[in-house]
Amino acid sequence: MSQPSQFAVFGHPVAHSLSPRIHQAFAQQSGIALEYRAIDATPEAFAAAVRGFFAAGGAGANVTLPHKGAAFALADERSEAATRAGSANVLSPLPGGRLAAHNTDGAGLLRDLTERHGADLRGRDALLLGAGGAARSAAWALLDAGVETLTIVNRTPETADALADAIGEPARVHTRYWDDLANLGSYDLILNATSAGVLGGGLNLPMSLVGARASCYDLAYGAAAVGFIAWATAAGARHAWDGLGMLVEQAAEAFALWHGTRPDTEPVYQALRAG
Repeated sequence: MSQPSQFAVFGHPVAHSLSPRIHQAFAQQSGIALEYRAIDATPEAFAAAVRGFFAAGGAGANVTLPHKGAAFALADERSEAATRAGSANVLSPLPGGRLAAHNTDGAGLLRDLTERHGADLRGRDALLLGAGGAARSAAWALLDAGVETLTIVNRTPETADALADAIGEPARVHTRYWDDLANLGSYDLILNATSAGVLGGGLNLPMSLVGARASCYDLAYGAAAVGFIAWATAAGARHAWDGLGMLVEQAAEAFALWHGTRPDTEPVYQALRAG
């Protein structure tokens, strides 16, 4: 009897990752036999760990913090989404020991916002907090979905400027200084792509950012998103969502890449939410 295909998520730390649970649920739903584990690799050990995993027959890997940039650099071929974001959260094997990099974060974000939450992003004035790898994926996705304007604010303004320059749409994409947040007016879509919640810090955002009937979204989930969600709710946002749905949807995109079938995400999302 053949052994189940091997999959993994690489991160540091990674013990908290829900990816093994998500992919096992997708596999059970789809009738696919696989093994999926979490592999903790330091930045220094990441490349060797990934190479070793695929050399031993690994069929696919997810990549989470802090390795998404390194995964992109390690690959021999890169999808358009990964190239635009400059980072990868999915690696697939190619013949001859080569690797292909993909980025499913943007697609996962849009599916969660538009299909699960019913958000219409067209014509929105959006504020994006952060300009790192997650923010880059989000920025491209929002523009693809038809937001009217996108304002990027990052504590390191040069990073925000670099993202705006890479997008190359000065009529739609603007950058502002973090210290000017109180003077920016209001937005009807606000996304938090900073690492503040993940690192246990706060953002201390002015409530004036939240426009009437605004939707607010934190790309993080669970405890990491509590502070931003509480701020959005207190500021009067019509909707305040965390990124649990994005996590499930980006995983489904990766699953479809590897197995050729897209799972039903809603029961998996509901099970995680209930837990």
